[in-house]
Amino acid sequence: MYQLKIKRIYLSPEEDDGYRILIDRLWPRGMAKSKACIDEWNKTVTPSPELRKWFGHKEEHYADFADRYRTELDQNPEAIPFARHVGNLLRDTNVTLLYGAKSHTCNHAIILCDWILSHNVVR
Repeated sequence: MYQLKIKRIYLSPEEDDGYRILIDRLWPRGMAKSKACIDEWNKTVTPSPELRKWFGHKEEHYADFADRYRTELDQNPEAIPFARHVGNLLRDTNVTLLYGAKSHTCNHAIILCDWILSHNVVR
């Protein structure tokens, strides 16, 4: 079985990353597109601009941010098709969700990964 992983886009690409999907609404600051090594850029499953700005990557907001982001995903008509897409990719390769946030423990990629896995699209 292949793995769904998350990784900061600024880290070097590795062979076991598999299919690399950037899941940020904005292009990561200072990252050259030629060096990003992405297979896809999906902006449709990112937190809304309002939620992203409210959160501001402040750890004290993370739990509330996670709840609000899950609600946005549940209401986003693009989210389930994206989760199915990821599930289909995982039949053949690892999938790595790429994010630009500095924190490895306080970012939307963690929430999106868990949300995808919780919807049983990965078999």
